[in-house]
Amino acid sequence: MKIKKHINLNKLHYFFKTTKKIEYFQFEEDFVEENVRCIPMIVRFKMDAVGIKLKLKEWTMMNLHEKTKLATINITTKKEKKKYYNYTKIIIKKYTGLDPTNLKIEDNPEWTNIEKISEEFLLKASEFNLSINLNQWKNLSDLQRFALLKLCRPGHENRNFIKAIKEFKLS
Repeated sequence: MKIKKHINLNKLHYFFKTTKKIEYFQFEEDFVEENVRCIPMIVRFKMDAVGIKLKLKEWTMMNLHEKTKLATINITTKKEKKKYYNYTKIIIKKYTGLDPTNLKIEDNPEWTNIEKISEEFLLKASEFNLSINLNQWKNLSDLQRFALLKLCRPGHENRNFIKAIKEFKLS
């Protein structure tokens, strides 16, 4: 029975990992496994955009279909963002009985600024003797800049910051 369960989890992992609509980074590969135990950057990105603080405990309660949907739903328009917010709210309430914790939606998030590199990012990069120029910063996607800013905050593993730097060809 344990073997069958393990095989099913591997199939689920393979499904999430190979679904072409899901954008995730190679530095996340360690935790895109067995029911996707950590919240991928693409989902964090979308949660910030709609103003929801998704807690890891809430994420781990969700099934793979719900996680996949959160990773693949488009949030380009206001209508799509509202739909995404409502879907997330329903899922969180289903598992916790509570409404989600709301975040303030920033008018101009730091990751959207391509004219100035974040001081927090530059400080973190300097810890590793890295020098990133404005042109390199501009050439990153919104999701890449978002991920780098998340990874340079206290509490994130330094190894993922360095992995992201290498993956984005900044070193």
